[in-house]
Amino acid sequence: MSASSLAAPDGRVVDYLRLSITDRCNERCLYCMPEGYTGWQSREDTLTDDEIIRLVTVAAGLGFRKFRVTGGEPLVRKGVVDLIRRIWEVPGVEMLGLSTNGVLLEKLAQPLRQAGLCGANISLDALDPAIYHRVTGGDLSRILAGIDAALAAGFDKIKLNCVLMRGVNEQEIWPLVEYAAVRKIPMRFIELMPLTRRDVLDERNFFPIADMLKILREHDELIPVDKEHEKIGNGPARYYRLKKSGALVGVIGALTEACFCERCNKMRVTADGLLRPCLGDALEFDLKPALRGGTDDDVVQVFLAALAKKPLAHGFKDVYQPARPMTAIGG
Repeated sequence: MSASSLAAPDGRVVDYLRLSITDRCNERCLYCMPEGYTGWQSREDTLTDDEIIRLVTVAAGLGFRKFRVTGGEPLVRKGVVDLIRRIWEVPGVEMLGLSTNGVLLEKLAQPLRQAGLCGANISLDALDPAIYHRVTGGDLSRILAGIDAALAAGFDKIKLNCVLMRGVNEQEIWPLVEYAAVRKIPMRFIELMPLTRRDVLDERNFFPIADMLKILREHDELIPVDKEHEKIGNGPARYYRLKKSGALVGVIGALTEACFCERCNKMRVTADGLLRPCLGDALEFDLKPALRGGTDDDVVQVFLAALAKKPLAHGFKDVYQPARPMTAIGG
């Protein structure tokens, strides 16, 4: 099957697979991991390196071209550099990215780049150390050192991600934009999604993209960017260039932006081998029986079954109830 024929029922080409390799994490972000979460104790369910490579090989044969390794925090997985190298060597893989909190990047950025990693999306929810610690439980200085290491490693693409939380980090929006602009990398802002808790959608917690853009317009003029022309990204984010500073800002407004899902070209695999057609829909397809006791064609059939059920739109605004937290689904 060619890449052009790998399409959702509504005709959207689906060529981007996000692949979680662990649900473990070395931070405890408010929007990602519930207090006391111990899901990783079921270690026998986690896909092995060989199973991941087989999965990627089948996916690339189907037409997936863009892959992103996620978690949890993917860099806590033992042997992650070698796993990245093996994924990059799979025929058909054209882009291999990483989503990370940056804690371990200072030491691993250069080895990951040498292994073939093309780029990294790094979480940065605040520049104030106290606010950062409140959101993540972590040490901001380690993340900033990791970002510097990623820049020095020469990745093709680096992006910074901030999850917007009312009453927590809205005052960090403009400092983050300035920080990213100096380093000539995109700063992206993401609306809270009810993946771990429903109450994130309450007015006291939810901070919409429109309010974030209003803050930016107080400082500068926003010019919409053709991301395909500038080769910025693979997903549904929209981008703006700030006229005076030249800063590049991305927005991911899954809850408030009309037609958000029309731009979705991805599926995701959880660390325990469940194929999820849509982040905002609890439907999952278990790949483990096919990977552990079946043929490659059996794996193909799971992908095709999941693709046929990719919904037209997520269900976050309806009656979506978190079944598993974000750290277990994969970022």
